[in-house]
Amino acid sequence: MARLVVIAAGGTGGHMFPAQALAEELLARGWQVKLSTDARGARYASGFPDAVAREVVKSATTARGGLLGKALVVPRILAGAWAARRSFKRNRPDIVIGFGGYPAVPAMLAAWALRLPRMIHEQNGVLGRVNTVFAPRVSAVACGTWPTSLPKGVAGVNIGNPVRAAIKAKAGAAYIPPGDYPMSLLMLGGSQGARILSQIVPTALASLPEDLRSRIRIAHQARPEDEEAVVAAYAAAGIKAEVKPFFSDIPTRMSEAQLVISRAGASSLADLSVIGRPAILVPFAAATGDHQSANAAPFVAAGAAIVLAETALTADTLMQHIRDILADEGRAKAMAAAALALGQPEAATQLADLVESTATQEQP
Repeated sequence: MARLVVIAAGGTGGHMFPAQALAEELLARGWQVKLSTDARGARYASGFPDAVAREVVKSATTARGGLLGKALVVPRILAGAWAARRSFKRNRPDIVIGFGGYPAVPAMLAAWALRLPRMIHEQNGVLGRVNTVFAPRVSAVACGTWPTSLPKGVAGVNIGNPVRAAIKAKAGAAYIPPGDYPMSLLMLGGSQGARILSQIVPTALASLPEDLRSRIRIAHQARPEDEEAVVAAYAAAGIKAEVKPFFSDIPTRMSEAQLVISRAGASSLADLSVIGRPAILVPFAAATGDHQSANAAPFVAAGAAIVLAETALTADTLMQHIRDILADEGRAKAMAAAALALGQPEAATQLADLVESTATQEQP
């Protein structure tokens, strides 16, 4: 009978994309795969293969809701954990792996209570709240960003962030440097905090020298409530733009881009490094433990990216960096090569290897 892995994840694409990559790899190895998440996390699961079973359990976060919502967090999580425990007793998993986010809590609690083999994968350079709780209570901590700040006494394994098959298919795609022809830019805001970029990026591009501005086309990810204003800003500047809340073809768009402007989410950076593209990164200032700055640090050190803190982000500063990169073919090529050198395209394979070895270990 095929072995069963339960992948506990949810909340954002940053948790779900590497979880999806692991699911794809384990399915290819003959495992049964089940995704455990909550109703919010399930909305990010559309990219998972059809063979992945979905189990939606109750969870909650202290980051949202009023006093009543916060008071109900613990009861909801415990209800979800009890449901996950019943499910695990009916169909016992060989291992449970958590990818962080509050939707992962019920399954990880149930696995701990039943002493099932369990591990976590942390995508960022600083552990999230949920993974901080479970890191001392699992047999293995796989790290997507290296080095990762870990609790005292907890050892991590440098795995990298798994990328989806669609990204891996574009690994090392030939980079066409900037030149005297139409150029593609990609602007990724992530699932949170894109508003400041939607306000500043169109203004920055509009103030580029006309000969450069006229050769730019941009795919810009914007919140639905900002979409109309962003479209209008680009139209007023005469810039060709596609503006959407979500692009389903990011691998293709990234591989065709001369420059990427992005938050510094771990999954976005993994995609950037596997494909190999120069970037301007704006870490999300409200990220827990400033983990996006930690994620970006290796890219800065390698010369693969420019990092602008939100406090230093102005349209003029951003325009200057965009202009300087697009006007310097040699620099853009060097940045792309530096990003590619950071890539770990086999991270999903290595993570699956760790899952299989951990599944055989005795649990405390």
